[in-house]
Amino acid sequence: MKRKIISIAGDLGSGKTTTTKLMQRDLGYEIYRNGAYFRKLAVEHGMSVTEFNEYVKDHPEIDRRIEQSAKEYAENHDNLIIDARLGWYAVPDSFKVYLRVDLDEAARRAFYDPDRKDSENCSTLEEQKADIEKRFALENARYFELYGIHKEDMSNYDFVLDTTNLEPEEVNRRIIEAYNKWLNE
Repeated sequence: MKRKIISIAGDLGSGKTTTTKLMQRDLGYEIYRNGAYFRKLAVEHGMSVTEFNEYVKDHPEIDRRIEQSAKEYAENHDNLIIDARLGWYAVPDSFKVYLRVDLDEAARRAFYDPDRKDSENCSTLEEQKADIEKRFALENARYFELYGIHKEDMSNYDFVLDTTNLEPEEVNRRIIEAYNKWLNE
């Protein structure tokens, strides 16, 4: 029997947070967010998320602790959505989703998101775009060094969706449809 756990990973600005909120509304599942924990730690350290990404490179115990927390939480919970870059890795028996987005659209979404202002300090869209590219490279290097994995390898996922031109409700609908199909296979 498959576990009722969905792990959502994806490009920065792809809509993971919005999507998980909609999925929670429609499925009634609990959400576990590694990204929120990472942002909280960045703020506590007085750093932007990009600066904290650089800091964590020299402190791998932070990444390990974050990923381990998702794994441990999932061991005792079903009806769960894991919003985490490596949720698919931490909980391999989950329904693994990756959301893609065009870089320009990702920068626009991130730049105008008021919830990011306390952990991202970009003053222009171009600066936001460069920050996203830098964070992507930092994360990829760290995850490969720590775990020997590439989060951007789409073969890691059960369902991949480009959200660039989709409304959040459509993203939610497509994921739930694919999830239900996966559960019943």
